[in-house]
Amino acid sequence: MSCTFQFPKAPEHLLDALHDVIPNCELLAQQLPETPISLWLIPPVFPTDKLDDEVIRRIWNDTPYWIFCWASGLAMAQWLLAEPQQVKNKVVLDFGAGSGVVAIAAKMAGAKRVICCDIDPISLAACRANAELNDVVLEYLDDLYKAEQVDVLLAADVLYDQCNRFFLDEFLKFAPEVWVADSRVKNFSHPQYIKIDERSATTWPDLDEAKEFRNVSFYKTR
Repeated sequence: MSCTFQFPKAPEHLLDALHDVIPNCELLAQQLPETPISLWLIPPVFPTDKLDDEVIRRIWNDTPYWIFCWASGLAMAQWLLAEPQQVKNKVVLDFGAGSGVVAIAAKMAGAKRVICCDIDPISLAACRANAELNDVVLEYLDDLYKAEQVDVLLAADVLYDQCNRFFLDEFLKFAPEVWVADSRVKNFSHPQYIKIDERSATTWPDLDEAKEFRNVSFYKTR
């Protein structure tokens, strides 16, 4: 008697949201490098030569951030799995959760509760789907200012826009311990944060980014 393995099918609501921006693109469940985590992401080989100007405009204006695992998120997820004591038995908030990779890693590392926070409802839907894919239970929040006090706040790849820098102060209102990972900002000067590490990582699927964006800086509150 033969047994045929069935690959999981991408959630229809995520496919519909993706197709609103990039028609005829698929989502595949892909395991991330050096982790046990799988996410619903676009295929590694993506035919960019078939994108017309209107699709490219939509990608720039309505970027579906959740279709990639960005380098900073991957680096932070790998770090959490390697050093679970940082979140074990703690209440954790993942700010700008995107695909949910950091939140999933925190839960796998033994966090008591993990809250995904993202203003984009489709990103939160992706977090739910990815949590189900990895058989973990998360909580969901669409506004940081609705958040309770938590033990640890994690923020990966949220400083890419200069306008987001004010969050470095806002984070301090919600958690005594904040960790920030970013591949776009190599050093920032803030009296409450100190740079403690650098890790190498790539966005997945690989966007063939410049070498400078494959190095993720880690910061922690003092």
